[in-house]
Amino acid sequence: MSPSDRLPAAIAERIVPVSLMLVAGYAIALAAMWATSYDGVDAMARPLGTDFANVWAAGRLTLEGAPEAAYDLVRHYGVQQARFGAEAPFYGWHYPPMFLGLAAALATLPYLGALVVWQAATLPLYLGAVVAIVGRNRREVLLAALAFPAVFVNLTHGHNGFLTAGLFGIGLLLLDRRPVLAGAVLGLLCYKPQFGLLLPFVLVATGRWRAVAGAAGSVVGLCALSLAAFGPETWDAFRASAAFTRGVVLEEGNTGWAKIVSAFSAARALGGSVATGYAVQAVVTLGAIAACVRLWRGDAAFERKAAALLAGSLLVTPYALDYDMMLLGPAIAFLVRDALLRGWAPRAAALLLFAYAAPAFARAAAAATLVPFGFLATLAVFTLACAGGLRLAASQRKLSYVQH
Repeated sequence: MSPSDRLPAAIAERIVPVSLMLVAGYAIALAAMWATSYDGVDAMARPLGTDFANVWAAGRLTLEGAPEAAYDLVRHYGVQQARFGAEAPFYGWHYPPMFLGLAAALATLPYLGALVVWQAATLPLYLGAVVAIVGRNRREVLLAALAFPAVFVNLTHGHNGFLTAGLFGIGLLLLDRRPVLAGAVLGLLCYKPQFGLLLPFVLVATGRWRAVAGAAGSVVGLCALSLAAFGPETWDAFRASAAFTRGVVLEEGNTGWAKIVSAFSAARALGGSVATGYAVQAVVTLGAIAACVRLWRGDAAFERKAAALLAGSLLVTPYALDYDMMLLGPAIAFLVRDALLRGWAPRAAALLLFAYAAPAFARAAAAATLVPFGFLATLAVFTLACAGGLRLAASQRKLSYVQH
């Protein structure tokens, strides 16, 4: 067996027991968090599900007839303090108004019930997408997808990573067979607009106009519904809140540089100014757009293209956090499918193993060493997808030329 075959074989042999151990570890850790909590507040005085507190609080304000108040820091925090205590940390609401409808639906439940329903309803979407992407070894793939460390990060934050990864993965799976439906599914991601930067470039550059129409219809429809339901004042409040999100959360690093997994954050953590951070981010963003468009316009395997788009969508935004690394789940799945169909490229398994494991240690390691492991893991997946895809396309063109 060649060296390039040993690691994939070793992973295949151990994937079930290692995945079961990881899932058991997550279950024990989550059970301990809940067992040591009181009335939805953990031992560190934080809400269980931390960031989900902002969703539930925004939903409560919407149910009270004041959706615009979700963007008012004082009123939004007031709802959180009323539920979790005066010393509870503040979790800001930074989403566009189309997400308020879902938040309101969840807020009809008590907080803990809403948290459980939210995670239980969206986790299967992500798992189903990954299993469908790989298309074989369903039991092993399901366990590996559940054991992906970003799953644990997302569960502890009560976040929307399962929904984001599931919609993105399903949309890409449908892209060639049902382009309008695929576009409509991808358009639902507009509640996370920072991840919609790369997608239009790819769809337009490849002439996928039916998918563009589906996505545009989905986005316009959601915007129109939210405008009708919540009024223009809510959209005005959202636009006004963008300055706080950009200045305090992103540029000042209030969330913590180690938690943000972008090129911008990496530059800022190393002492760069805001201008330097944006300059570094611009280089990465433009490079990722150019590489991804070139890949999609070429003859590379679709699995490589899809993986590059998923990882690239994380790279092109300055505002991606550790729980957003859920997008690497379907990206890795597409590259695994490609390897199963066409063979493992040298070092591909090692890079994917690093990217798979990275969410488990990226934040703590970055805080201790200033090495941006989350960003590097995303870059590794993107580079592997693009480099392998472009090499394959070039070899196919060379073979075609020789045959003619």
